Amino acid sequence: MEIVSDINLIRIAIALVMLAIGGIFDIWKREVHDYLWVAFGGIGLALLLIEPEPMDAIYSMLFALIIAPITIIIWRIGLFGGADAFALIALALIAPQITLVESEVTPLTTLSNAAVLIIIPLIINVMRNISSIIQHEDIFEGFNETKYRKIVACIYGYRSKQPKYGFSIERKRGKSKRFSFTMHHAENENFATKPNTWITPGIPYLLLIIAGFVIQLLFGDLIVNGLYAITTTLS
Repeated sequence: MEIVSDINLIRIAIALVMLAIGGIFDIWKREVHDYLWVAFGGIGLALLLIEPEPMDAIYSMLFALIIAPITIIIWRIGLFGGADAFALIALALIAPQITLVESEVTPLTTLSNAAVLIIIPLIINVMRNISSIIQHEDIFEGFNETKYRKIVACIYGYRSKQPKYGFSIERKRGKSKRFSFTMHHAENENFATKPNTWITPGIPYLLLIIAGFVIQLLFGDLIVNGLYAITTTLS
């Protein structure tokens, strides 16, 4: 493991405190005020005053801010919320490309790690549906769908008896119901409230960002290291 400077340890600690506070609010209220990211981003900038090599830190920070336009575009598209975008920008100011291991990381590492982890909720959806089928629940009652679309639905969502923090993926078509796999805007669409409805969970993406950052610290970039491991094995 490489030697990590004291200032970088301070930056890591501040970043983890910021993400912990944001994660608590995201779970509790599903809303994180922008003041949090502005305040901690300001702290990240203020740390330049005690940097032993301030110009190197500024260059690293500016390079890390490549993430800013990317996250803003993703936010405007609706793939995640504004809090998630601002959290990643604040991270670029507080802990730009910092890791505790001898592994290359990029300005996109935390985001790409979080994207890889999105498979976990999909696995949970499948397990929920398998459990319901084993218990002989007719989770497709009233649906007129092909087996292929039912499989997709089992990956994309699940039938919730009392939905909370999830977006409806079923639509009424005549006397039957159909699945809708359209994209749900993370900020503009209302959560489903109707009982016994198929939903796709509204995942607090900030939790995936937190996990992605921790993985960056302890492992590096999941995609880059994974590809390197594969090419090394095949060579």
